[in-house]
Amino acid sequence: MSFAKEARKKVEAGQQLTKTEALLLSRQPLGELTKEANTLRQQVLGDAFDLCAILNGKSGRCPENCAFCAQSAHYPTAVTEYPLLDGDAIEAAAKEQAAHGVLRFSVVTSGRRLTDEEVDALCDAYQRIKKSTSLSLCASLGLLTEGQFVRLREAGVTRYHNNLETSRRFFPRICTTHTYDDKLAAVTAAEKAGLTVCCGGIFGLGETMEDRIDLGLELRRLGVRSVPINVLSPIPKTPLQNNKPLSHEELLRSVAVLRFLLPHSAIRLAGGRGAMADHGKDAFLAGANAAITGDMLTTAGFTAEGDRALAQALGYRIRSID
Repeated sequence: MSFAKEARKKVEAGQQLTKTEALLLSRQPLGELTKEANTLRQQVLGDAFDLCAILNGKSGRCPENCAFCAQSAHYPTAVTEYPLLDGDAIEAAAKEQAAHGVLRFSVVTSGRRLTDEEVDALCDAYQRIKKSTSLSLCASLGLLTEGQFVRLREAGVTRYHNNLETSRRFFPRICTTHTYDDKLAAVTAAEKAGLTVCCGGIFGLGETMEDRIDLGLELRRLGVRSVPINVLSPIPKTPLQNNKPLSHEELLRSVAVLRFLLPHSAIRLAGGRGAMADHGKDAFLAGANAAITGDMLTTAGFTAEGDRALAQALGYRIRSID
């Protein structure tokens, strides 16, 4: 019996892989690794596929120095800048996504955190969306306080997104204006306020497979059930503009290992899919089972119709309720 199959059976039995086992798993023959990851996904989660959409609700002039980001004020990128969109624009975008059969809708904003006044304005927009659509609501608004999270929950938001980006070890090479513990504190505060959490990272920052495994272990410790995986699209005039693109094989290995570490989680392909020749098809057969559809902030996205067709062609059933 191959090691990948042994690992699958262990996880299916309710046991957790150690870091050493995960590292060994990452070096197994690619075909065997992805096959067992896909089988594990089917055995634990079935064929449900989750589609969500995001709206760039506030763009540019972010004071944080995340090395991958076009919206950081530290780098002379050509990103479009605008303040928080008004409620009418946000509600219109949500209704459009609902019409396309998207399950969940999130407003994403630049900056360390929104002000209380901006949170209040967004809460009003979320309340309107809740009344006019059946969308499940998410938010990605930076390092908010617990009180702000409570107000979002009271407005109808059920999930909060805040990526850890990478491992604790590698994080200081990506950002120095806030810390890994700042990220973890926001996740904890959101959960304490009654929100579930969507939390993942970016592959291709220059990290190692061990860093990706450490990120997966942290997400497992936190009990995260929605894990967005972005693949770096190097943006001119950012510190990572010359990073070598992540290889297709490395992406598949990374996604597959995450499936073993997070058997009950939705592993969600997010930003960077536009650079994949197959638009994520192979990853959806290597453990990934969800996607962010539409435009992904500063990178090109896909249509909900196209993503639904792709998922259905692979044997998935599109989720229609949360």
